[in-house]
Amino acid sequence: MLVATEQAQFMGNLMKLIKANKTLEVGMYTGYNTLNMALCVPEGGRVVACEIQRAYVDIARPFFKEAGVESKIDVRIQPAMQTLDELIGAGEAGTYDFIFIDADKTNYDGYYERSLQLVRTGGIIAIDNVLWSGRVVQPPEDDPESQALDALNKKLHKDQRIDLSMLTVGDGLTLAFKR
Repeated sequence: MLVATEQAQFMGNLMKLIKANKTLEVGMYTGYNTLNMALCVPEGGRVVACEIQRAYVDIARPFFKEAGVESKIDVRIQPAMQTLDELIGAGEAGTYDFIFIDADKTNYDGYYERSLQLVRTGGIIAIDNVLWSGRVVQPPEDDPESQALDALNKKLHKDQRIDLSMLTVGDGLTLAFKR
C-alpha cells in the first residue's frame, strides 16, 4: 500500500513546478510520499502529514531523519478531519500550495472540502485512488468506499471552483487546480 513510484515522482515535479513550500498529506501510511514531498519543498518548507496509526509513523521517522528532512515534516497523529479543522481554525486557509489526499475513502469528500479551503488559488489538490481498480464504475450499494469515490468523482467533474485532470497513473490520480 504505497503510492506508485511514477506517481510520487510526477507529484514531486508538480510541486517543484508550482514552487510548493507549504504542503499537506492526508494519510501518510509508512511515509514514502511524505518523504518525497519533504525532499521537494525548499529548505524552510513544510509538510504537514496526517496519520492515525502511530506504528506507521514510527516506521517512517528513521527514514525522515536519514534523508535529513525531519525538520520539514510535522506529523499529526489523530484523525485527519480533526487536523484539517485545526489548521482552518488556526487561520491557515488559503496558505497551502499542494495537498495530497490518500486516506480512508469514505471521508474523501470531507477531506476535499477542507483542502479546498486550505489550498491557495492556483494550488493543487491531488487525490489518489480515484479509479479504485475500476470499482467506481457502477459501484454496488454494499461497497461504501467505491460509492464514496464515485460520488466524489462526479462532484469534481461539475465543481466550478477547480480545473480538473484525472490521470490513469497508479490507481487513478485526480488533480484539482483551485481557481
